[in-house]
Amino acid sequence: MLLTRATEYALLSLDTIRQSEKPIGAEQLANELCIPKSFLAKILQNLARAGILESKKGAQGGFILMKEIDEISVREIIIAAEGKAPAVFDCTQYAATCPNGSIGTCSISPFLATFQRKVDDFLDGLMLGDII
Repeated sequence: MLLTRATEYALLSLDTIRQSEKPIGAEQLANELCIPKSFLAKILQNLARAGILESKKGAQGGFILMKEIDEISVREIIIAAEGKAPAVFDCTQYAATCPNGSIGTCSISPFLATFQRKVDDFLDGLMLGDII
């Protein structure tokens, strides 16, 4: 499972947004966190599409949290930021070279499925409020 800077920036942004008493814009966040604005804007839009943030328009606009920090799971943040669910092992990228000929039939598939469920359960139970 590889989490990229997108997840890191999402978590840092959410922490800054939760501390703000008013909506905070992408440019201000980018400057405060030393993050490229265009990259951060994409992450913030993904968080808004996922229902984690709300984007307010206008002169006093910016981003605010849509939910309480104890209602936002780290897994949903990762999915929004990365554009996909975190995977312990992504067999699909090796489908053409799988020695067993098909995905999910190798001897370690049951272990990988169990491991993935445990990671998913952990990340679903870990809330933003637990880490900030």
